Amino acid sequence: MTSRIYEPIRTHRVAFLGLGVMGYPMAGHLARAGHQVSVYNRTSSKSIAWCKEYTGARSQKDALTFAETPRQAAQGAELVFCCVGNDDDLRSVVLGPDGAFAGMQLGAVLVDHTTASASVARELHAKALELGLNFVDAPVSGGQAGAQNGVLTVMCGGDQAAFDAARPVAMAFAKAFTRLGESGAGQLAKMVNQICIAGLVQGLAEAVAFGDKAGLDMNQVLEVIGKGAAQSWQMDNRGKTMVADQFDFGFAVDWMRKDLGLVLDEARRNGAKLPVTALVDQFYADVQQMGGRRWDTSSLIKRLK
Repeated sequence: MTSRIYEPIRTHRVAFLGLGVMGYPMAGHLARAGHQVSVYNRTSSKSIAWCKEYTGARSQKDALTFAETPRQAAQGAELVFCCVGNDDDLRSVVLGPDGAFAGMQLGAVLVDHTTASASVARELHAKALELGLNFVDAPVSGGQAGAQNGVLTVMCGGDQAAFDAARPVAMAFAKAFTRLGESGAGQLAKMVNQICIAGLVQGLAEAVAFGDKAGLDMNQVLEVIGKGAAQSWQMDNRGKTMVADQFDFGFAVDWMRKDLGLVLDEARRNGAKLPVTALVDQFYADVQQMGGRRWDTSSLIKRLK
C-alpha cells in the first residue's frame, strides 16, 4: 500500500461491516486515521486477522475490536460503514434482530458502500428514518487498488445532514466523496459509471485484438495513441496487460455481471435504451463460460483471440 498522509480530524467511534477485498483496506484506513473501529465479517477469522494487522499501527491497543454480529459492531458507533456483496447481503447485515440498525444509537449514520440497487437504498433509507437513524448509499469506484491506496471515488445519495456527518471520516479512504441527490442517487450514479466502463473495455479489447491481427506492436501503438484522444484510464491501466494476456487485476467478471444486471434492471424500469451495455453483458457471460469468472473485466479480449 502506498504511503498516505491523514488529515487531523476528531476521532470517532465507527464500525465497518464486511472485510472483503474492498472493505478490509477501507476499514484499515479508518484505523490508521485514528478512529476507534469495530469490525464485523461473516467469517470471523478475517475480523481477527484485521485487528491483528491494524493494531500494530496504533498506540491505543484497545481501539480496534471485532464483533460477532453487525448489531454488536454498531453499538455505540456514530458512523457504521458497510461493504458487502449484493442487495440480499446488505439486508442481512442491516435488518433483523442481529442487524446493524438494531444496535445503532439514535441519530447514527449507516454509510453503505455496496454496489446495490437504487430500490434497496431507498428501502433502507426509509427504514432508517422510521428508527431515528440515517442511511447514505455510497457505492465506490477505483477498484481494489483504490481501496488499498485510499483514493476511492464515492458517489452518494441521501440526506444532506447525514452526508455532511459522514464525509470527513470517509475521506480517510476516498479522494472524492460527493452527494449527487436524494436516496438512491449514489447507486444510480454507480450504474452510469459501469455503463461507461463496459463500453470502454469492449472498445479497447477490439482495438488491441485488431492491432494484433494487423501485425502491429500493440505496446508501442498504445504508447502513441495514449497521448491522444483515445486515452482513458482503461487504456493506461489495462491496455498493456491485455496485450500480455494478464487478467488478475481485481474487479472480477462475476462482479461486473452483477453490476450490469442492476443496470439493465433499472433501465427496464426507467425506459433507458442500453443496446451496447446489454451486448457487453452477454460478452461477459461468454467469458464466464470460458472459465473466466474471476478474471478481471479486461478479459473481454479473450473472446477475440
